[in-house]
Amino acid sequence: MKTTLLLLEDDQQLSDTIKQFLIYCNYDVYVAYDALVAEEIVYEQHIDLMLLDIKVPHQNGFDFLHALRKKGVQTPAIFITSLNSVEDVTRGFDSGCDDYVRKPFALKELLVRIESLLKRRYSTHENKIALRDGFVFDIKEHLLTKENKRVSLKTKEAKLLTLFLECPNELLGYEKIFERLWAYDEEPSAGSLRAYVKTVRLFLGKDAIETIKNTGYRFVTE
Repeated sequence: MKTTLLLLEDDQQLSDTIKQFLIYCNYDVYVAYDALVAEEIVYEQHIDLMLLDIKVPHQNGFDFLHALRKKGVQTPAIFITSLNSVEDVTRGFDSGCDDYVRKPFALKELLVRIESLLKRRYSTHENKIALRDGFVFDIKEHLLTKENKRVSLKTKEAKLLTLFLECPNELLGYEKIFERLWAYDEEPSAGSLRAYVKTVRLFLGKDAIETIKNTGYRFVTE
């Protein structure tokens, strides 16, 4: 069965170009030129990954994805947009996206982003991941348990744990972590991040999270 993508892009010429390229790469592609049609596709079809422009009719991409996330739709999403300020990128991740590609972009770059995200998100068949000392984390529900009992975890700690599990052995810079954990109207805190990392180390292992001085962190599994 082919992997199925949703492409929300109101520029018909660009949409056709991306669609034909992805079909050539053996993907099935549903196309929408506005948010209303895109929403219908999400709820009527099985979609493995969404490619979303932001400036589209009826509802901008930020609000579209945010609304889906509030309704429990966890389908991976990549924003493809000409908006490229730090504020726009931050808002994109805050609304629930998994990656952000700035226009103009090479089609091969988009393909790499798609394949990388699908590999990370679907490398396991189950949402529940066994951690150390009997802890189990449901990466979809952000739920940590031990012996089937819920373990209290702050929202940002759960987001950080998810990020590490999605990106094993990848250097996560401070900017990327801040974008994932803090909303666009919040001020990131390096001190708070250190505290969250300390907590997450309890579940992944003290030596499993490598501190890269003045740069970020890496969850080491090899």
